[in-house]
Amino acid sequence: MNTTDRTPADLLRSALAADPGRPLVTFYDDATGERVELSVATFANWVAKTANLLQGDLGAEPGDRLALLLPAHWQSAVWLLACASVGVSVEVGGDPADADLVVSGPDTLEEARACSGERVALALRPLGGRFPQPPAGFADYAVEVPGQGDRFAPFVPVDPAGPALRVGGRALSHAELVDLARADAAERGLTEGSRLLSGQGYDTWEGLSAGLYAPLASGGSVVLCRHLDQLSADSLAHRTETERVTHTA
Repeated sequence: MNTTDRTPADLLRSALAADPGRPLVTFYDDATGERVELSVATFANWVAKTANLLQGDLGAEPGDRLALLLPAHWQSAVWLLACASVGVSVEVGGDPADADLVVSGPDTLEEARACSGERVALALRPLGGRFPQPPAGFADYAVEVPGQGDRFAPFVPVDPAGPALRVGGRALSHAELVDLARADAAERGLTEGSRLLSGQGYDTWEGLSAGLYAPLASGGSVVLCRHLDQLSADSLAHRTETERVTHTA
């Protein structure tokens, strides 16, 4: 990857320039049987659309705080990079009452209502499906995002020293996040083309790093598995083989 990259959005741009067609995020939900594979180009397109929604329709600005109430999921990864593209600080599992915006899954809607700012809800259904009935007081992500533009440009350039992420009591700037992701990738032995299988949640830095940032920083990819504990040992071994996994977390 480009050594001059100082924000997560920079890392994604470098990945897109290097090889847009390679896989970046392969997602499994072993409770539903869902499998989604996103190339760098497809993932970047989702990020651009979400960043346009965030900056345009939701009026988010650099330094705003977004409470992210989502599990480890490919759409959660999209939101993390969209926020980085705008300069919005993500508070994973943060208190919605203290946040400027909240993004919630279907199981945390009541908690998310404490946010007095913009609220977005994700159904987390297969293929990015919408809610059968939109939750009151929330914008349905699956309804709002398809019509957004495929290219994104921030109104204000993202400051690498600005706040990027808070998780588990740990606060990171964009530049610190990139540096830490690179260090984690090196410690795990990730290099260009590595495939890291992660069953960790997104509620810790370790889970976020394994499930997104370290593979992105190294030119690798992630096989992100939700509800991995429902998979048998034989099925896990088969997945490891068929997905060409080189590392596990």
